[in-house]
Amino acid sequence: MINIENHIGRISISENYISEIVRHAVCDCFGVADVCSTNTFRSAVSAITRGRLCKRRGVVIRTEDNGITIDLHIKVSYGTNIRANVENIIHKVSFTVEETAGIHVSSVNVFVDDMKE
Repeated sequence: MINIENHIGRISISENYISEIVRHAVCDCFGVADVCSTNTFRSAVSAITRGRLCKRRGVVIRTEDNGITIDLHIKVSYGTNIRANVENIIHKVSFTVEETAGIHVSSVNVFVDDMKE
């Protein structure tokens, strides 16, 4: 859970909610084929169950003092400009999370793990 306190009170947001926001934002970006799993076991389970058991695949959220850090593992389409896509993903994810949940995103780390032909 991510806890935010302001002058009105305390807000608790689950990491699964933030992960789904991030996944939807990433999948809407041009050139992104999929969000990959972070390790081999989760990748195998996700492939067998079609993502029903490993909901947070490819998105790791860490809370820090000044906000959250998001690690993304993605698969890109062949022939796209990876650097431009990654810059677009970083901007879109941080903007979407800050606007939707009101949580400051201190950094977004994008790892390109695979390429779809």
